[in-house]
Amino acid sequence: MAHATATQPDKETPAKRFDRRRHSRVAVNVLGRFMLEDRREYPCQVINMSPGGAALIAPVQAKLGERVVAYLDHIGRIEGEVVREIQGGFAMRINAPLRKRDKLANVLTWLANRDSLNLEEDRRHERFTPKNPVTQIVLADGRSYRCRIVDVSLSGASLKAEVKPEIGMSIQLGKMRARVVRHFEDGIAVEFAHIQNRDLLEQHIS
Repeated sequence: MAHATATQPDKETPAKRFDRRRHSRVAVNVLGRFMLEDRREYPCQVINMSPGGAALIAPVQAKLGERVVAYLDHIGRIEGEVVREIQGGFAMRINAPLRKRDKLANVLTWLANRDSLNLEEDRRHERFTPKNPVTQIVLADGRSYRCRIVDVSLSGASLKAEVKPEIGMSIQLGKMRARVVRHFEDGIAVEFAHIQNRDLLEQHIS
């Protein structure tokens, strides 16, 4: 005689809990560029991300299901497809093997904690004051403002300026692309999009 087997509730295994933690989204401000299927490239800003997906602010809207390849500062190349629209951009699913997802998780942990733990990349580079400390910043809408460089390193600078763009905002500093990472009493601190060459830095920043 056959006995009916009671259906046991599906318990969450440790592996499932670990996977869920690995894919929790964190708020970040990462600049980069992305390419759609028509091979046109556009600038973007990642506002939150997990090893399995990312939300991008972008100047163009992408179609649901469209393939995206993005190149992000600190993170590198990611690819996947658009899964939903968000205000001012879109969210994408990241297609990556487990090993790369684990690497992404480590980078995201660093990005999320570097400000609160004083892990800014600038601390690895010596700061100095350029011979010509006067330069200008240009905002995304084209407005420009004179400013004075307090000090600079290969990865960022402190600026004395009357204007204080929002933290995370992309700006042009001299000939270089940067983003605002901190405000202080009479100015701002910015992080360069790429680590600079010492020999060219003074030429590009002034």
